[in-house]
Amino acid sequence: MAKKLFLVSSPFTEPGKPLNEKNKFVERLLKCEHKSALMITSAPEDIGFTEGFSNAVKYTMELSGFTFDDYKILDGRNKAHAKELVGSSDLIILGGGHVPTQNAFFAEIGLKDCMKGFEGTVLGISAGSMNVASTVYAQPEEEGEASDPKFRRFLEGLGLTDVMLLPHYQDTKDNILDGKKLFEEVTYPDSYGRKFVAICDGSYLYSDGSAEKICGESYLIQDGSIRKICGTGEECLL
Repeated sequence: MAKKLFLVSSPFTEPGKPLNEKNKFVERLLKCEHKSALMITSAPEDIGFTEGFSNAVKYTMELSGFTFDDYKILDGRNKAHAKELVGSSDLIILGGGHVPTQNAFFAEIGLKDCMKGFEGTVLGISAGSMNVASTVYAQPEEEGEASDPKFRRFLEGLGLTDVMLLPHYQDTKDNILDGKKLFEEVTYPDSYGRKFVAICDGSYLYSDGSAEKICGESYLIQDGSIRKICGTGEECLL
């Protein structure tokens, strides 16, 4: 089990600027060991996207005071060495992108098993934060997904938390997809008997290995309704 877990909506502010320091995110992350980082992609065959995202994360982290002796990418080119790459890292970064595509890649490389002995820090970004859960809620995102009865909205994740996160709430809360209101007509009905936590950029789930807390603006979606559970600068235990 990871010693520290940082599951963020987005750690960025603007291109070329340091990481978002809201809610003690950078302060906490800087205290963790992070000499050997491994970025695991959400798009294993899209090398351009993977390298662009990975380089942006590394550059932005370095602007915020992070240094790396080693920084590697895990994608379709070196997936056969997943276990070795995970084992030689103390910081694993799970990239953003399309949730089901990343989920399938994690399953293909057996990432859940690879991480059973991992004792470092996990930084999830957007889709990466969602795929960390035991059960992942793959909220429809692309055209056709909300109206497709065969689209699987619940997937098996890495099992590092039971919290089903929905990132970028400030941007997605009013989205219309396939003629449906994404939250009111898709996600709220899916929440009966379940709990989703919607977080805004700058907010994150933090675990120190013994307790989980939500840091920053966030909302609990449960049984078809929503309520605010935390504000900017605040923290709440889960």
